[in-house]
Amino acid sequence: MRHPLAGLLAIFLACVSWSAGVAAGQVRAAVAANFTAPMREIAAAFEQQSGHRVVLSFGSSGKLFAQVVNGAPYDVFLSADTAKPDALLEAGLAVDGSRFTYAIGTLALWSPGAADPRARLRSGDYRRLAIANPRVAPYGAAALQVLVAEQVAAAAKPKLVSGENIAQTYQFVASGNADLGFVALSQVIDQGAAPADAWVVPAELHDPIAQDAVLLQRGADNAAARALLAFLDGKAAHEIVQRYGYGIRAH
Repeated sequence: MRHPLAGLLAIFLACVSWSAGVAAGQVRAAVAANFTAPMREIAAAFEQQSGHRVVLSFGSSGKLFAQVVNGAPYDVFLSADTAKPDALLEAGLAVDGSRFTYAIGTLALWSPGAADPRARLRSGDYRRLAIANPRVAPYGAAALQVLVAEQVAAAAKPKLVSGENIAQTYQFVASGNADLGFVALSQVIDQGAAPADAWVVPAELHDPIAQDAVLLQRGADNAAARALLAFLDGKAAHEIVQRYGYGIRAH
């Protein structure tokens, strides 16, 4: 004979399951290409903890910014700089008070198999040097500043090849289409490149690559979007961010 409480228990469990399904939401995040590997890991951890679903779109900060301005359906924007989130706030396209620095980027000069990439840059012994498009990618703008600081800008100019974003820039070097290139340190770490293959550029040679996140107006009432940003600014995400070679700004 079935216990009379069994039916009530089944109803209760069904209600709990239904409530969890209703509570779970979806957030669409536009993410700077340099942050691809850590963000995928962060999103997976967030989904497991929260039950929410994260849909990620990666690209150069400039192109993602243009998409947001033109009405792309993103809830949050993780830029590779501070200027674009600020511009969205000024234009009323982002939520006041939601902006924060989620990572401080580290630039690296990568030359597979080279014992000293910095010496190779200074010597001019290379055919092509890859950088991200400095007009849309903050890492590209930082790379140009490094060339000036190293006093090799004029010699490097005719050898430059420009990637649409930092991901394409990395591919130029990985494929051999460029002998060396300025990439995000996180990309070198993610691909397991030998430390000797990369020169970690001192921060004083370029403007800080502070990377800011912001809640967009489309996601203002999206609990999943707000939860993702809170998770991104928490301890678990910070550990992932630092493991990929980024810095964290103290609160």
